[in-house]
Amino acid sequence: MRPLEILLTICANLIAFLVVAVPRLRAARWSGYVILITFVLAGVQVPLEGPRWQMVPAYVLTALFALVWVVQRFTSLGKGVKQERMWRIVAGLVSVLAIIGMALSVALPILLPVYSFPRPSGPYGIGTVTYHWTDTSRREVFSSDKNRHRELMVQVWYPARKDVSSAPAPYMSDADTVTTAIARLQRFPDFFLDHLKYVPTHAAVTVPVADNSPHYPVLIFLEGLTGFRQMNTFQVEELVSHGYIVVGLDQPGVAASVVFPDGHQVAGLPKKQMQPLYNQSLDPAKDVPQWEGQTFKDGIISYFAQDVSFTLDQLAALNRRDPQGLLTGKLDLEHAGIFGVSFGGMVASQACEADSRLTACLMMDVAMPANVVKNGLRQPGMWITRPASTMLLERQKTGGWQGQEIEQTQTTMRAVYNQLTGDGYFVQVPGMFHIDCTDLDLLSPLSPAVGLGGPIGSQRAHEIINAYSLAFFDKHLKGKSEVLLEGSSVHYSEVIFEKRRP
Repeated sequence: MRPLEILLTICANLIAFLVVAVPRLRAARWSGYVILITFVLAGVQVPLEGPRWQMVPAYVLTALFALVWVVQRFTSLGKGVKQERMWRIVAGLVSVLAIIGMALSVALPILLPVYSFPRPSGPYGIGTVTYHWTDTSRREVFSSDKNRHRELMVQVWYPARKDVSSAPAPYMSDADTVTTAIARLQRFPDFFLDHLKYVPTHAAVTVPVADNSPHYPVLIFLEGLTGFRQMNTFQVEELVSHGYIVVGLDQPGVAASVVFPDGHQVAGLPKKQMQPLYNQSLDPAKDVPQWEGQTFKDGIISYFAQDVSFTLDQLAALNRRDPQGLLTGKLDLEHAGIFGVSFGGMVASQACEADSRLTACLMMDVAMPANVVKNGLRQPGMWITRPASTMLLERQKTGGWQGQEIEQTQTTMRAVYNQLTGDGYFVQVPGMFHIDCTDLDLLSPLSPAVGLGGPIGSQRAHEIINAYSLAFFDKHLKGKSEVLLEGSSVHYSEVIFEKRRP
C-alpha cells in the first residue's frame, strides 16, 4: 500500500469509526476535526496517488462516517421507545457495514497492491526512451489495412548517471488501453488491472547516458504472448544497472495491444486464434494455417523474428545518429544478445538461428521451433526453465499446459541445448511457475497460495533469474569469468544447473 492509502484506510478511517461508534468520543469537541481530517485526507490521496478500484471501500467509508457523524450531532430522532429502538437498529447496521467495509478497505489494497520493484544492484542509474519505427519492406499482417506496413513501438533502457534527479518513469505506457486489453484476453473484468498505471520504476525518461564507458553491450527483450514490452522490468532494470542497453519490442500480434503515436492500435489475438499459427512453427502440419488471406507454411514465428533483424538495422542507424540526441555512439552492436520469455523466447531462438549479429541467446520456459531444433544454434545459449514435475504441479493447481505441451517444451529445449556449437547452460528451477518468469507474479502476495505463482515465491524466482541472466551475458558479451556458470551454487542450491562445452 502507498503512504496515503495506509493513512486513510488504517489510521484515519479507524479513528473516524471509533468516533461515530463510541458516544464519549462522539461528544468530544475535537470529534468534528477527526471527520474533517479524514475527508481531507481522502481528497488529497485521490489526486496525489491516484484513485483505484481497490480503494472504493475506503472512499465509501469516509463518506459514510461523515454522514453518520452529522446525523448524530445535528439531527434529533426523538426520545420515544420506538425512535430509540430504530436508532439502535440503524446504528447496528451501520456498525456491521463499517466493520465489513474496514476489512475490505484494508484487504483489497494489500492483496492487489501498487507494487514496487527491488532496487537494482548495479552501479548505474537507469534512463529510458521510446521510439516508433516502421519497416517499409513488410506488410502488417495483423491489420485489416492491406497497405499498412509493419510498425514497432520500441523502448530502450540504458545506463544513466546517478547524479541526475528526475521523476520515475511509469511502468506502462498507454496503461489504460493495455491493461484493458490484457484483462479481456485473460477474461478478467476490464478494470481489474488498471492500478498498474501507478506502479513506479527506477528509470527516468531521457536523462543523460552514463559516461563510465564509451559504449555498452546491447540486449533485445521479447515479450510473451498477450503481454507488453515492460513485463520483465525486474530483469531489465537489473541488467541495465550493470551496464547493458536493453531494447524492448512491442510486437503487434504478440502484445496485448500496441498503441502508436497517431492513435491507431493493433490488438493482440487470443491464444486460441494464435495457436494454429505458432504450432505450425513447432510441429508443421500438412494443413497450412492462414491469416487475413496469407498462408504461413512455416508458421508465424519467422515473421516475428524478422522484427529482430529489422531492430538491429535500426539500432545501427540510431548509433550513427540518434534523433533524440541520447544514444549516438553508445550502442556496442558487436556485442549484442537477446532474451525472451515464453513466446518471446521462442521468437528469440528463431532470431538467433537466422541472424548471426546476435552473439548470445537466453530463452525462458518455452518450446523451440522445428527449424531451430533441426539447424541448431551457433551462439552460446542459456535456457531458464523448470523440471517437468513443476510444470505438472502448475497444471494441477491452475490448469496450465497440457501433457503434450509439457513434453514438447522439455524435449525441444533439450534437443537444441544438446547440439549447441557454442557454450550451453540449462538452468532448471524447481517450484517456479511460468508466471514467475515475469513481473506478473507480483500482482498479489497470494499468487502462490492460489496457484498463480509457484511455491518458490516471486522474490526468490526473480533473484535466481537475475543472477543467471547477468552471469550469462557478462561472460559472453563482456568476457568476464563467472563462477556461477561453472557448476552448482551454494547461494542457489535449489537450482538444477547443467553446462556443456562445444
